[in-house]
Amino acid sequence: MTLPEPSPATQPLLGATEIRRLAEEIGVRPTKTLGQNFVIDGNTIRRIVAAANLDPAETVLEVGPGLGSLTLGLLDAAARVVAVEIDPVLAAKLPSTVAAFRPELAGNLDVVLSDAMRVRELPCEPTALVANLPYNVAVPVVLNLLEHFPSLKHGLVMVQDEVADRMVAGPGSKTYGVPSVKGAWYSKMRKAGVIGMNVFWPAPKISSGLVAFTRHEPPVTRASREEVFAVIDAAFAQRRKTLRAALAGWAGGAAAAESYLRQAGVDPSARGEVIDVAAYARIAEAKIGFTA
Repeated sequence: MTLPEPSPATQPLLGATEIRRLAEEIGVRPTKTLGQNFVIDGNTIRRIVAAANLDPAETVLEVGPGLGSLTLGLLDAAARVVAVEIDPVLAAKLPSTVAAFRPELAGNLDVVLSDAMRVRELPCEPTALVANLPYNVAVPVVLNLLEHFPSLKHGLVMVQDEVADRMVAGPGSKTYGVPSVKGAWYSKMRKAGVIGMNVFWPAPKISSGLVAFTRHEPPVTRASREEVFAVIDAAFAQRRKTLRAALAGWAGGAAAAESYLRQAGVDPSARGEVIDVAAYARIAEAKIGFTA
């Protein structure tokens, strides 16, 4: 899978020399704790921005901008960038980096010092999410942002390649699981490309995958998102069990689980890996109807 060709280079982007110089200026070394891997190849940034398919009028939410390599590319392509950064040193440095490399666009950047798992308010409503996400929190961050910022209509995130495969997997796939089903509640996700290891500092031990998503309405159901997600969590807590057995604790017994499954039109002997998010919504709704 290849990325789209980038638009012709019109503005300089940060390369390895600039990234290391900026890091040295503020005494920063990438840390595994924060999952920091900085992109050091300008052409890769251009390809990521092209794959994000941004409208020039959009406001882009970027999570973990780091030293600003992707931020500059996003500012070139969109009207505004809201960058959420958890590291106070990096957050403080980013505006001056943008001012140095894109002085005419410096006013189009907002930096929010916050944990992307906890952020609930932004200075403006973003319409797109484009981010190089820390591998260890990628899925929770995406789900949290889709939940709390309904203005996000589409996006492109870079995650560990095997995580990307789980996010885009469909029912019946070996990689289909909780990230696949919960992601499908909010959006249609697809694999948009693979990024090699050598364009990062430090170089990770595995390639990265790009996941593109387009928001859609969740399944029509009387059950809440929390109720549906509780079924999903229970179904995948013990992957090799049938749904009748896996949902016994959630339902209050295997017999009750079988009843809910049959009401939802789901085979009780099936496993959680073979049904889609709409089926999970029907199961959650069956329990509501049964107890009402």
